[in-house]
Amino acid sequence: MIRLWGMSHSNIKSIPVNALDGSPMSLGDLTGPLLVVNVASKCGLTPQYTALEQLQKTYGPKGLTVVGMPCNQFMGQEPGTADEIATFCSTTYGVSFPLLEKADVNGDDRHPLYTALTQTPDADGEAGDIQWNFEKFLVSSDGEPVARFRPRTEPDAPEVVSAIEAAL
Repeated sequence: MIRLWGMSHSNIKSIPVNALDGSPMSLGDLTGPLLVVNVASKCGLTPQYTALEQLQKTYGPKGLTVVGMPCNQFMGQEPGTADEIATFCSTTYGVSFPLLEKADVNGDDRHPLYTALTQTPDADGEAGDIQWNFEKFLVSSDGEPVARFRPRTEPDAPEVVSAIEAAL
């Protein structure tokens, strides 16, 4: 397994990101654990927004922050502008958690956040490229990736909830 300690970004929370509106944002300002998810508005898995928002409501007061990064790399399922994405997420799913600027999660233009996250293995020990929309990474309060859940694992699946509770 590749460890992140030796990289220039040993702490996921130190990697520069932008909010959905393009303004600079610091994941380091989020003190508790993070659940980082690549999201899309027009995917068969889009209803996972409901469970992600419920996790934010349930565990947000205890320190968890769900962080969504819209991505259009999987069959063009996130074609919208920042404003369209924001409107869709708030009106359709009541999303209250932060959304980052739309970015690539695979390939040559992969966002540095995902360059680091994709080194994290899943439960089967497999690291590497994001398989599809709604792949989930649990990052500890100190910025270390601690778990990876593939897209079809629901946000409220027992293994996700127990990992979140352990990280809190």
